[in-house]
Amino acid sequence: MFDFLAYPLGKFLKFIYDIAFENYGLAIIIFTFIVRLAMLPLTVKQHKSSMKMQEIQPLVDDIRRKYKDDREAMNQELMKLYQEHNYNPAGGCLPMLIQMPLLLTLYWVIIQPLKFMLGKPKEIIDAIVNAAAKAQAAINTTLQLESIPKTVDEVLKVWGAHREIRALNFFNENPDLLSEAGGLLEKSELIDFRSFLGLHLGEVASFQPGVIFGPEWKTYLPLFLLVIVATAITFISSKLSMPQNTQQQGGASGCSTGGMMYIGPVMTLIYAFLLPAGVVLYWMIGYVFAIFQQLYINKFVLKKDKMEPVAAAAGNGRGKGQDVAKEESTEGNNGKIDGDKTTSAKQLPSGQKKKQGGSGSGKKGGKKKGGKKKK
Repeated sequence: MFDFLAYPLGKFLKFIYDIAFENYGLAIIIFTFIVRLAMLPLTVKQHKSSMKMQEIQPLVDDIRRKYKDDREAMNQELMKLYQEHNYNPAGGCLPMLIQMPLLLTLYWVIIQPLKFMLGKPKEIIDAIVNAAAKAQAAINTTLQLESIPKTVDEVLKVWGAHREIRALNFFNENPDLLSEAGGLLEKSELIDFRSFLGLHLGEVASFQPGVIFGPEWKTYLPLFLLVIVATAITFISSKLSMPQNTQQQGGASGCSTGGMMYIGPVMTLIYAFLLPAGVVLYWMIGYVFAIFQQLYINKFVLKKDKMEPVAAAAGNGRGKGQDVAKEESTEGNNGKIDGDKTTSAKQLPSGQKKKQGGSGSGKKGGKKKGGKKKK
């Protein structure tokens, strides 16, 4: 469905593999980081839209309660609210709609290397896969074990949707049997799935103790540990991506939000035992990038958005403070003028001053004279 995206991405992954010392795991890491970095502007836009929606959510709830019986009026008021706050309801969905096809395309690029990395047509791919399955069935028959497939159909059934990666893995481990492919696959086209830290990125991890600690423990124990690490990283990424106010929220909504936080880790844990380890590594590196991406968004993007209204409010406060200071300065000047009047009143001519003092002393003198008359 998304072949028009998968072919250039597959060629790009093959190019990285060739220049990354033919290290498949390192190629996946570099490839994932480059693609995620290219999608970073969309992710930042999505987070900004989500934060904006959280800010106006109380107003949205009020409008929905007020106009719950009038759908048309409700929509009109919501549109006015969105315009006033410069919010686009599709702003949070559009980046996700763009990213999801790309992420799904990357998955198919990894599990179909013959088609997208090497550019083989369908007929040649089928011939290579059948040749690998036939050779694998012949080897299994000589082992005389009951639990392994012994026919081509049984091998192809076990390989399932990952038959291309499993066929390439088979010929990489058995290069002497490459002639079975009839010249359709060159030795230079083989991909080494064991080139990253000893992990067999072409195999599927197992949760069975008999397999993990069995004769092939060097293959399956590291893959089991990879699954555990991938699940833990998914949980950390999910926790960081949750808005802080919803983490502290209680009640039923808080419980549902907390439940959403565990969906990603549980899905990683389940699918990690169903998909080749190369897909698990790609998935895990994507979440590692998401952790650093979220830290960057929290520190530089969301913090900046929160500081802008605060700075604007502080600017308004400074303007109001200047007005208040101006008023206080005017009041101070009035007081100063009054003070000058008071001072001028105190500095009256000596005759008037004595007159005021004389009347006062006259009262006292009157009392004294009155007293003398009584005597």
